[in-house]
Amino acid sequence: MASEESWKDKYLRELDEAEQKEKQWQAERNVLERMLVRTSLASEGQSDQLDDLLGQLRDDLRKQSLDVERWRGLQDEIDRQITLLDENHERSKRVATAALPEPVADADTDDDLELADHSQQLRIARRVGQLLGQLLQQVSLDPKAEARARGLQKTLLGSNDWSVLRDGLDQVAELVIEAVTRSQREFEAFLTRLDERLETLRQHFSEQTEMYESRQDDTATLDPEIRDELERVGDDIANSHDLGSLKQSVSQRLEFIGNTMERFRNRELERENLMAGQLEAMQEKVAAMEAHSEQMQAQVRKERERAMTDLLTQLPNREAWQERLMFEFNRWQRYQKPLTVSVIDIDLFKKVNDSYGHKAGDRVLQLVSRELRTRLRATDFIARYGGEEFVLLLPETTVEAARAVIDKLRNRVAGLPFHFGGEPVSVTFSAGATEFREGDSVESGFDRADRALYQAKDAGRNQTVNL
Repeated sequence: MASEESWKDKYLRELDEAEQKEKQWQAERNVLERMLVRTSLASEGQSDQLDDLLGQLRDDLRKQSLDVERWRGLQDEIDRQITLLDENHERSKRVATAALPEPVADADTDDDLELADHSQQLRIARRVGQLLGQLLQQVSLDPKAEARARGLQKTLLGSNDWSVLRDGLDQVAELVIEAVTRSQREFEAFLTRLDERLETLRQHFSEQTEMYESRQDDTATLDPEIRDELERVGDDIANSHDLGSLKQSVSQRLEFIGNTMERFRNRELERENLMAGQLEAMQEKVAAMEAHSEQMQAQVRKERERAMTDLLTQLPNREAWQERLMFEFNRWQRYQKPLTVSVIDIDLFKKVNDSYGHKAGDRVLQLVSRELRTRLRATDFIARYGGEEFVLLLPETTVEAARAVIDKLRNRVAGLPFHFGGEPVSVTFSAGATEFREGDSVESGFDRADRALYQAKDAGRNQTVNL
């Protein structure tokens, strides 16, 4: 019987491990499918034949149907188209090179390469200078470090000397490390001050204990002294035959008792005064500790808010998204109120960066983020998921109602007056949305919204798809 149960346990354990591996495989497959779809979208525009093949690939992924033989054929065709593109690219380069005079071509090419390299270096330095400015807006440094950072920013944004810029980039890394560690040093200093104040309170309590023990000792001494004197008074009364000597004896005993009580009262008064002073000092220490504690809590809240905020857009970042998503998902499981999740991606964002530069791309992200943030309900949650991608939670909202909200946002963004290089630029976004359903996990609901986004992209962009 024991052997049979051992066999069952082993079988159940292996079955559980198989289920876990199946879930892990499915999650990995979803990630790979998403990466494949996004890579295919990013590869569009090279040739009509390749675009058609990539479209077929996305259709199969969207339908979640996998025909191995068909995909092998697609792979061969895609490889062939890529080879043709490479051959055409090499042929174009050879034609362009042959069209130039031989002696001058090498020199001009070297100069062009040097200019291109220097231009790239300058763009990197300018970009780091912009990021350094954003860092200074978000992170507090000591005056000396901040002055140094301002000087570095000015150098990175204005100098054309690469040796100077390279040294400046090295110093930026040191400043970032200093900004990260400053809060830790401040927290350690707070803990040191807190420990000192706690030690002071411990001393106060120790002195209070000593005074209490002293009072007990005095009381223990007072009681037998008084009883002893009262017994002596009784003895004097019982044994005395002379009224005058009895009167004198009783008076002496009463005087002794009075002096003893007076000494006890004086010592008690001294203890009370000392305790009152210590109590006042303790109250001041406690008040100071509370003030510093509130200050530190505010600083911790501020640092946490910074850590959960995207530097460029000022929206919550991916970490904040994961925390809020889990909160809303648990609330949905508890109360079963509708919960819609949406994935939003700016269309052709790479073209903006390539055509007008990263500064223009940053501006697009900032303005789109502002529109998304200011035109949502207080209960909704928007975050920057990464790059040009945003994620949105709409609690107690059906997917149909959410689509109406998202489409209003989409139309609003499409109407924003973007101008770069003196010409108007249209900026749109695509979105996928889904409502959490019975049996969903956080991952399955989010993946479904992500697939809906792919469908919106594949269908021509600037639209919302619900799944």
